[in-house]
Amino acid sequence: MLNDHNQTDKGHRKHAKLAKPSTGNFGWNEWAIVGGPCTVIKLLADDVIRALSPVYRCAYVDTSHNDDFTSLPGRLASGASLEYTDQINHQQFNYPNPVYLYQLKQYFSPADLILVNGNHQQAKKQVVIIDINKTASLQKRLEQLTDVQLFLLADNANEVADFIQEAIPHWQQIPVLKIDDRENIIAFFEKALKQAKPVLNGLVLAGGKSTRMGFDKGAAAWHGKQQRYYMADMLKNFCNEVYISGRPGQRQEIDQEYSVIEDTFTGLGPFGAILSAFREQPDAAWLVIACDLPLMDEATLRNLVAWRNISSVATAYHSPVTDFPEPLIAIWEPKSYPVLLSFLAQGFSCPRKVLINSDITLLNAPDFAALTNVNTPEELEKVKSMIHTKIVTTNE
Repeated sequence: MLNDHNQTDKGHRKHAKLAKPSTGNFGWNEWAIVGGPCTVIKLLADDVIRALSPVYRCAYVDTSHNDDFTSLPGRLASGASLEYTDQINHQQFNYPNPVYLYQLKQYFSPADLILVNGNHQQAKKQVVIIDINKTASLQKRLEQLTDVQLFLLADNANEVADFIQEAIPHWQQIPVLKIDDRENIIAFFEKALKQAKPVLNGLVLAGGKSTRMGFDKGAAAWHGKQQRYYMADMLKNFCNEVYISGRPGQRQEIDQEYSVIEDTFTGLGPFGAILSAFREQPDAAWLVIACDLPLMDEATLRNLVAWRNISSVATAYHSPVTDFPEPLIAIWEPKSYPVLLSFLAQGFSCPRKVLINSDITLLNAPDFAALTNVNTPEELEKVKSMIHTKIVTTNE
């Protein structure tokens, strides 16, 4: 008999234990607005989204109020399983079948803020409207109030209702606003989104075999120490935690002072290294940097971090050499994880292709030379002279 769907009574796990993103029903930052008339909830959501959408990607979830039987639209009525229509200023998908929870999370993963009509749908966090006329309705939903973060008093209410006080022991610690105080309501959500900014970790890509170079580029001492350690030390000034990415079994080659994430998506090069990092910590953003960038400096990293856009899939530099985004000196946000996996499912393992075909923030590097990478002995000799010139210039 199974005690858990992943574990047998002998303690053997049937499935791998994976770190799961801390999302709710739809995404990372979701709030159900519950306790008021649906019209009031929709108008409130409209005002919040209008105020925050210039900076954040906002989404809304609701359920139709039409209780009558509604005929299937368009080709669905003829038996189609999906209909897509380019409406010029928006895109429309129609499905005849239920959308599963896992699909919803994928659709909403780009959103920074998700507001939900709590009269019909549930969310991880809640905003509760205290409206005397909706008392009976709210009493039926007490079990849905698992993480109330804000109370809103309707015009007919002066305090948090007694039954709410009994259901939520810590109710006095939760802020209370009037529902027409739009300025402070918007400020509440804006503050919450700023506090929810994903932590930034660093990942030094050092798992390549350096076939063209003829020796391990990560072990090259261009700056007085092995390049992988030089890069990792540089990232420590900008990241919460820094890891060196390596091939399976490579951990034993790395100094114990440095943390290592070995590839679990093997045979995919940098693409697999990035996925392996997200598999380890899916709620973190990753500043990914290749170890073969001998001219990389703190100014280039500082500029990248300063202009980081958490609403984008990634923040990257434009490469003047390829005229494309440079994926191996870039910040990959948590929302890029499902995007990377979807590209892999379609047979693509090129991180640059992901950036080219995704919504990213593209920057110009303050010094394009910092993006120079080294793959061959000939390129190495050229860069050595550039490093020497840079050192001399800095010391003058």
